[in-house]
Amino acid sequence: MSKDQVVGAGLVVVSIAVIVVYVWLVFFPPWAGIDLIVLKLTGAIAVAGVFGILAWIGYTLATTPPPKPIEEIEKELEEELKRLEKELESGGSTSTPSIGQTGSEGGK
Repeated sequence: MSKDQVVGAGLVVVSIAVIVVYVWLVFFPPWAGIDLIVLKLTGAIAVAGVFGILAWIGYTLATTPPPKPIEEIEKELEEELKRLEKELESGGSTSTPSIGQTGSEGGK
């Protein structure tokens, strides 16, 4: 049995135990009032979890800078394309080998 299978089996056992204890505490409370405490605690955790995630999403939206407009990206791409075309026209192809050029003469 691999380590992952052992962890998985442990999670199954613990989950079933928690479910059984939870149902027992809610429907067959050993002490008077514990069922209300368990239900209140469950509700509080659920509400805190949902609104905690919502707050995290809001924080992320509020602190993330907006993306560049498409027009600005297109302008940058056009400028880069023009720069590359000028390099090719001026003979700037010596800095990067083209396809088929290896820097040696065919292994001589």
